[in-house]
Amino acid sequence: MTTTVTERDEATVLTVAGDVDLATAPALENAIDAALSPKPDALIIDLTAVSFLASAGMAVLVGAHKRAGATRIAVVADGPATSRQLKVTSLDQVFALHPTLDEALASLR
Repeated sequence: MTTTVTERDEATVLTVAGDVDLATAPALENAIDAALSPKPDALIIDLTAVSFLASAGMAVLVGAHKRAGATRIAVVADGPATSRQLKVTSLDQVFALHPTLDEALASLR
């Protein structure tokens, strides 16, 4: 799993690629915490390039939502490897879920 952080339209975008499972979830949690550290107005976690999302990864997303404070969090996920799991577990009711980065950015305006 790899992560990169960019700034786009006044939002911090954390792009995640690869498998998010029990072994890589701690690295994802560290990346999210680092992205939240400067207290951005918005954090978008882009899971478009994630090929596998295990329950450990979903738990990290829930934890990030709880720790975010005033930072608005949106998640980009589309496809069977990510969005399906988030919808089946009703996590799309916990944080904003969008099929594309552009839609996530538009929702934060």
